[in-house]
Amino acid sequence: MSYVASIHIYPIKSLDGIAVSQATILASGVLEGDRSFAICDAAGELVNTKHNSGVCFLRLSFDIKKRIAGLKIQGTEQEIFFHVDRERLAIESWLSSYFGFPVKLIENLLTGFPDNLAAPGPSIISTETIAEVASWFPRVCVNEMRHRLRANIEIGDVPAFWEDQLFSQSDEIVRFKIGTVIFEAINPGQPCILSTRNYGAKAGDPNFKNILTAKQKEIMPDLVKKGHLNHFSRLIVNTRVAPQAAEKILHIGDEVHILSVSNFLSNTISD
Repeated sequence: MSYVASIHIYPIKSLDGIAVSQATILASGVLEGDRSFAICDAAGELVNTKHNSGVCFLRLSFDIKKRIAGLKIQGTEQEIFFHVDRERLAIESWLSSYFGFPVKLIENLLTGFPDNLAAPGPSIISTETIAEVASWFPRVCVNEMRHRLRANIEIGDVPAFWEDQLFSQSDEIVRFKIGTVIFEAINPGQPCILSTRNYGAKAGDPNFKNILTAKQKEIMPDLVKKGHLNHFSRLIVNTRVAPQAAEKILHIGDEVHILSVSNFLSNTISD
């Protein structure tokens, strides 16, 4: 029986996540505490791995209850801790020094900063998918690939690419249930890690892009035909939930059931 194997939230967008045993769904559909902070430049543009490779080398620890963030540069020992409320100016100064230009740490407790505003719910992937993709690259472990993909919910007791069945035709959506919460899988997400600029260089494989393209054709031909995989970085599933799901809690161990496929235009999600 497929079930929730792990739950991760990412307090600061594009940085490291935290494993939790349960997570509350907010009225906006996002998980409480997920991407509730973001780093932005003086123009208000988000600073993330898609536009600044320096983000990849920041390591974050985060105490949710105490609201204390620990930051350090990958490969160094010194970790500096900041209270994200009382020491906001100090953390912004540290980050500005690291990036080499002024940045702000902004917060939105209601909606966070999701990549897909039409599907702000938790992102889904199977644990075996992460392991399979990690195996394609030398010196890349499962935990590193997990960090790079940054999905919220991992599904266990299912084969690699189980989540493919959540990708239907372009005018249809798949509805599924986790615990007591009904989700709609809107489209495959596009994690920025699987770009040759950021991850290929780190993996040390000059044929990174070629490997991804070959694997796409070999393993996911049906998705290619449906047009969902315009490139292989679309691995995770974006979701949305009904407003009635607000305050419901997802737990590790919750069972997962695929319910139905419906027309995108006529569908109205209900809980």
